[in-house]
Order: sequence, then structure tokens, then C-alpha cells
Amino acid sequence: MRFTRSRTSGLVGGLALALVTGLGVAGCGASETGQGADETTSTDPTAAAEALSLHDGWVKATEDDEDMTAVFGTLTNDSDADVVVEGLSSPVAGSGELHEMAAGGDGLNPTMREKEGGIVVPAGGEYTLEPGGDHFMLMDLKEPVLAGQDVTIVVTADDGSTVEFTAVGRSFSGARENYEGDHGDHGGDHEDDHEGDRR
Repeated sequence: MRFTRSRTSGLVGGLALALVTGLGVAGCGASETGQGADETTSTDPTAAAEALSLHDGWVKATEDDEDMTAVFGTLTNDSDADVVVEGLSSPVAGSGELHEMAAGGDGLNPTMREKEGGIVVPAGGEYTLEPGGDHFMLMDLKEPVLAGQDVTIVVTADDGSTVEFTAVGRSFSGARENYEGDHGDHGGDHEDDHEGDRR
């Protein structure tokens, strides 16, 4: 009888221990799964940038001695939230910048400079990149950009997400603004007649 009670107590204790251990393991598993899901959600690499598309994208073809060029086109945002473009890159360039046109020191000749705060593409709207206005700049070119060449452009949004576009090289005699930076003159003096030579 004493043996039976002792065996029953041991059995009950063992079951209780197994139950507690099982609950502990299950709790740990749930916690780890929850953390993983939260990390995936918060670092989703397709959150913002994939809402963007580039229409009529083109890159100014370069001469052999030019070390930078510009990218133009229309950015379209298909989402219901603004998308802020903070950077860009391309396999053909050492670096990329977002540029804007600003009044020169004399107040007359526009000067090209890096755009602070990025480019905001409005929810459900568009943002035009054009000669004489805001544009993408490819710096420290690794090779000339030829007319008809497909150029890969990777755009980065402020949440770190990226999207890849293809723009075609195009001969264009405009877009020769002065550059306010360390890369010197972007092809010479500013030319006002951009649109006439665009195609």
C-alpha cells in the first residue's frame, strides 16, 4: 500500500513536471515566433519603393571625357501614402545623387546642386524629372553611356526599400547646367532650350 502511494505520487509529480516543461517550451516557441514576425513586418524591403514606377525614363548619352550624366522621366506612386526617394545607384556609376536647380550666385544662371530631404512622390501622384529641373545624377561613370543603351537605376526610399528601373540612353545636347559641388562643370554652361533637343 505504501509502495502504491509512493508510485502514484511519483507519477503525478512526473506528469506535473512534464506539463510545466511543455508549457514553458511552448511559451518560448510562441515568443520567438512572435519576435520573428515582428522583425519581418518592420523590415519589409518592399514597403515603399515598390509603389514607384518610372515612365519614359532616359539617360543623357555621354562623350568619352564626361564622368557624370543625368536621368529623367516621370516617377509615379501607385500607393495611398507619399514615398520619399532618398538615394539611387547604378552599375554604370560610382555613385548617384538627387539634384535640383537653384538660382546661381548672380541670381540669373541656374546652378545644379544636391537636393536636401529627398524627392517626395505624392500618394497616387507623379513627380517629373526633367532637364532644367529636378533629376537623378549618375556620378563617377565607369564607362560612357551610349544612345540606345539600357541603363539600370536602383532607387532607394526613406524606409530603406529599393526598386529597380531601366532607362534608355538618349543623345541630347541640353542639360548642361553648372554643378555646385566637387565634380566640376556638368558639361558646360546652362542651356535654356532643353525641350527642343529632347528627342
